[in-house]
Amino acid sequence: MKPHASSADDASGHACRSMIANRPRHGSAVGVSAPIELCPGQPLTIHDVVAVARGNAQGNYAEVSLCGDWADRCRASHAHIAAAVREARDTLSSLPKDASEEAIVAAIKERTGVDVASKLPLFIYGVTTGFGANRDRLLFDPDSVSRMQVNILRSHAAGAGNPAPIEVVRAMLLLRARAFVEGYSGVRPEIVRLLVDMLNRQVHPVVPEQGSVGASGDLCPLAHLGLVLIGEGEAWIGTPSPGQCPADGGQALTAAGLAPLDHLEAKEGLALTNGTNLSTAFAVFAAYDADMLLGTANLSGAMSLQAMRGFTRALDPRVHQARSNKPQMDAAAQVTSLLQGSSLVNTAHDVQDSYSLRCIPQVHGAALRAIDHVWEILSDEINAVTDNPLFFVDDGTPAFPEDPTVCLWNAYAAGNFHAEPVALACDYLKLAVAELGSISERRSQLLLDPHHNRGLRAHLSAGEPGLHSGLMLAQYTAAALVSENKVLAHPACVDSIPTSSNSEDHVSMAPIAARHARQMIGNVQTVIAIELLCALQALDLRTNRDTSALSASAAAVHALVRDAGIPFIAEDRTLSDLIGAMRRLVSDGSVLRKAIRALPE
Repeated sequence: MKPHASSADDASGHACRSMIANRPRHGSAVGVSAPIELCPGQPLTIHDVVAVARGNAQGNYAEVSLCGDWADRCRASHAHIAAAVREARDTLSSLPKDASEEAIVAAIKERTGVDVASKLPLFIYGVTTGFGANRDRLLFDPDSVSRMQVNILRSHAAGAGNPAPIEVVRAMLLLRARAFVEGYSGVRPEIVRLLVDMLNRQVHPVVPEQGSVGASGDLCPLAHLGLVLIGEGEAWIGTPSPGQCPADGGQALTAAGLAPLDHLEAKEGLALTNGTNLSTAFAVFAAYDADMLLGTANLSGAMSLQAMRGFTRALDPRVHQARSNKPQMDAAAQVTSLLQGSSLVNTAHDVQDSYSLRCIPQVHGAALRAIDHVWEILSDEINAVTDNPLFFVDDGTPAFPEDPTVCLWNAYAAGNFHAEPVALACDYLKLAVAELGSISERRSQLLLDPHHNRGLRAHLSAGEPGLHSGLMLAQYTAAALVSENKVLAHPACVDSIPTSSNSEDHVSMAPIAARHARQMIGNVQTVIAIELLCALQALDLRTNRDTSALSASAAAVHALVRDAGIPFIAEDRTLSDLIGAMRRLVSDGSVLRKAIRALPE
């Protein structure tokens, strides 16, 4: 697979990031100039998913292309399933519908020469049988098989809530196609091509966020996505403007120069709905944004340290080597780099700093380890084949092996659709993100408190004392968001409500974990934006707006923020717009990239 090309800005960012902590993905921008290739056996990266699904700051998406023997794999898998359906039909065609099990067993032996103990060789879940609790209902004539695959899309499209963001829908399309190219799912090449064409022509199905319990996969949201492939459901072309209504799925395809599938064949409806792709898509963006957030938290901590005239001895490498904790060492190294050039640090007459300053490496390092772990899990999951059943048609096993431990028709009914890996990872990520917000809010409070901010004015007000409240209420907002995160941090994965008449008796609730992780990251982006507002106000008060005393990174961020129209607060004014503007600079990575590029060579 060719990696997508990086822009010049990306290259400089990578060099600077290497100087910080030898972790090249932190603060990364997305380049989209080269196609992302879907090829059997060649993994996507999280950056690939982001390039295709979110694109870059200019709104351009990476194109997707198909390569390798993906089409041959799909044809072989599909032909194998078609043969199984024909075998079931031909075996039973001469028998009455109410034939006894003994008669069916005799018919199987007559056709195959294998002495089986029951009629089960004709039962292939979702291919010759119904779904879920109807798994023991045998269907084998071509019309019923095709209608059943369409029916699963229609009946399972039972979602509720807001439409999933376009980037999440695009990631779902990409990850479904990525799973299918391996050739284990039994779908025709036409389905893979249409998924890729929808990505490249920006046909975006309307997928409600709610309705999935994370096993058997994200059935409900994937059904909404799959309906568009057969010309039903709803879709947007491109990114919708506020208030814009979606088009009928068939109309959206036609407008993009595409034709819907005129029918579905055995297993294809089930393959489209059976996967962890909504959960994984939300999780990918949560992990990616948490990674950016961690770097920005290191920056805001470094700026607060300067505003508080804090001490760098707590960042000394020997301290962290004594604990033998690599992420903690990395966090300390990042903050140290971001303090380069500051003449404010180590100037207070005090013994030591408060925990929210002194323990930045320990808290941020622990969050870094969690984010690294989640990236590792999701890097596997984005390349996973997660539908059911799976067909391994190239292993030479006969359709009716005499060994009863071998799967008949090479059909492996299993549980890859269970999204527990994603659920656990997202619940872990939620805890890490909550802690980044919690300690950031404490640093804001420290800066605002005249009893602890080492000589700064109460609430960082620049106006007449008593007449002006300064940034007092900004901390209230941070406190509210941190408290909300405590509720959202409750682990979703420990809950399970059985579905499908108790046949699906343990589910993951991964979509809830992933959506909550994304929501919490948004909250912490605001919390860190508030810390940056406080730190910049404090630095201006401390230095009389002379940035020469600041570190190179802090001075660069100061210039960026002030040029963006976020001013020094000389007297009370509405804070909401300033918090929102700062949050945008945090969430799109502008603040972090500016700080990194300002680092001394």
